[in-house]
Amino acid sequence: MKTIRQFLDHSHRSVYSVGPNATVREALEIMAQHNIGALLVLEGSALAGIFSERDYARKVTLKGKSSSDLKVSEIMTSKVITIDANHTVDQCMQIMTDHHIRHLPIMNGDNVIGLISIGDVVREMIAYQKSMIEQLQSYITG
Repeated sequence: MKTIRQFLDHSHRSVYSVGPNATVREALEIMAQHNIGALLVLEGSALAGIFSERDYARKVTLKGKSSSDLKVSEIMTSKVITIDANHTVDQCMQIMTDHHIRHLPIMNGDNVIGLISIGDVVREMIAYQKSMIEQLQSYITG
């Protein structure tokens, strides 16, 4: 199974972020513009939290708050579960499943080096299983 380091080596996507004082509306506009489900919240270069569609739905929409007036820091998830590049993709799947989350920031010490989503993990798992099936078929027919 691939490590997150290997995933990062083949993934050339940008990681998008906002500052804690950005409005929820500004964050949503960035998410819509890039078709993503979460943004890292960075204070300088330090990870302060994560803001996701789930945060918006549960902490803004359902509570009748205004996304134009509300700061990201007021509703972001500040207790962020992170991983490092030595984790494997299947470990990420387990962490996401256990904690009911869809995004994992990838850290190198205190520095954010990437972000992996549940979609990324599922794609990697499917590719791995397909490769294993092909190898087994080749071995059996070989």
